[in-house]
Amino acid sequence: MNHVLCGLASNAALPPELVDRLITVADEDIAACLAGRTDLTRAQAVALSSRVEESAVTLVREGRLTAVDVDPVTRPDAALALLDEGAGIPEWARMFAADPVPERREKLAACPGLPSDVVEMLAVDPDVRVVAELALWAPAHLAAGLAGHPHAEVRRAVAVNEATPPAVLAALITGEGLPPARRCLVCDREETPFVHDRQCGRLDCDLLPGASCDGSHESTVHDLQHAALQNPAAPTEAVVGFAEHPSMLLRWALAARPDLPPEVGRRLAEDPIPGVRADLAGNPAIDDAVIRALAVDRGHDVQRRLAHNPNVPLDVLIHLAGATRIGATLLPRIASASPAEAEDLAGSPVPAARMLLARRRDLPAGIRDALAADPDAKVVRTIAPHPGLSEVQLRTMTDRHGAQVAAGVATNPDASPALLETLARHGTPVKNALRAIARHRHATASALIACFSDHKARQAAAAHPRLPPQVVVELLADPDGEVAEAAAANPSLPPAVMSDLVPL
Repeated sequence: MNHVLCGLASNAALPPELVDRLITVADEDIAACLAGRTDLTRAQAVALSSRVEESAVTLVREGRLTAVDVDPVTRPDAALALLDEGAGIPEWARMFAADPVPERREKLAACPGLPSDVVEMLAVDPDVRVVAELALWAPAHLAAGLAGHPHAEVRRAVAVNEATPPAVLAALITGEGLPPARRCLVCDREETPFVHDRQCGRLDCDLLPGASCDGSHESTVHDLQHAALQNPAAPTEAVVGFAEHPSMLLRWALAARPDLPPEVGRRLAEDPIPGVRADLAGNPAIDDAVIRALAVDRGHDVQRRLAHNPNVPLDVLIHLAGATRIGATLLPRIASASPAEAEDLAGSPVPAARMLLARRRDLPAGIRDALAADPDAKVVRTIAPHPGLSEVQLRTMTDRHGAQVAAGVATNPDASPALLETLARHGTPVKNALRAIARHRHATASALIACFSDHKARQAAAAHPRLPPQVVVELLADPDGEVAEAAAANPSLPPAVMSDLVPL
């Protein structure tokens, strides 16, 4: 991989004539970068797809190639991509529906807006993978028709499809009203009863680990039920019975459903599997009693997921903040807190509660300023990126808490060039602060150069438009290919150097 030419191919300041020259020498990596350029002309896109055939699909997805630019016989993948984008020609769909390569028929089956005669052909395709792909995206009437397909894999695909009518999903879950499936992927390949070895070493085997069939297609039926439980169109009354099912995966899927009745939630709150209880904890449908029961549940990830539940009461959330690692994110319940609740949180004696509030970036000036002056460094570090903080406030928190808040201060969009220089030249600069400075729009040349001591910051600084051109040129020879690529993509790179880099 030529990192410099890949970076140059992404450079927004690259002149059109150099784009043309790069196209003539492009390999797959360079072509991938060129294909993403917003200024690529149609003529350049056609030339690039001729030079590197693999780029054609990307160019179609980017809207650079149209049907007049693609021959479906020589570029079937590009033609299928156009059909998938709704920009192909109906006759192409008819041609691919009869294509001897099943993978192409399978791709066609996923395309929207196919002619009705093509859909009819695909629905009776001899390859079950094609029919199953069609079932995944089929409109309601077609999905309903495919629900009784003799192959269980097609029925599983219908269960995934959110356009499938609720009554049909209920029938798939229970099996009532549908003829029994006659085949599955397991008994298509193996003599039953058969259980696929989880450590199977056969290179020609594509069965999933543990797939099994004793004549009832049990593993596919299980997958079908799992898909239906995850389908929001499945009726509540058809799924609630899985709360006591022996399959952990089915109970797990049920626990996340937004239509979960309270009594089912209470049963799942006692499930022996922590993962089931964790997904239940994040479900907005659970009631206050279940929330409070899960708040003291020390099972893996239960409390963290509960903290992300938008309906968790603030008193429970404050308890959770002190009991588990929540992560550096704005919680939904904090984002929706009323002005009065925000005032209460700001005055909480629990630093973790104040820190939760400090993640908001729309706080009133009074609350923002109070948190900026908080005695707890973690609270200050969290509020430091908040817009509107003054130079004096940012310097004061840096003086008081030093390295503990440096990265947050460096992230603040209002941090001045002088402050960023101070942070970058600190005796023992913080890596995360350097990485923030390297991306900051106010960073000066000297601050950016100071960031070179950290690998990740060096790469980001190499792409910064304020980096002096001569330094950018020097970084083209950096032993780290990613740094050299970032420098080549820097719009500050002199045009003459760009020209020298592209082979004639």
